[in-house]
Amino acid sequence: MRKKIDCRDYPSEMNCTLVIVGEEEEVVRAASEHAVSVHGHTDGPELREQIRAALKDEIPQHA
Repeated sequence: MRKKIDCRDYPSEMNCTLVIVGEEEEVVRAASEHAVSVHGHTDGPELREQIRAALKDEIPQHA
């Protein structure tokens, strides 16, 4: 099952609305890069574990 993380679940001064969806490792990698480049976090195992713990299952939207 694909995973997702939504910046709207973690309010910040930037009011970021980014949603990242994909396979777990893809989402963890992209979210950590986003957290560093946009939100000023420091990359490392602790950040990646926090992101991994925050992932949710994607619920497919069928038309």
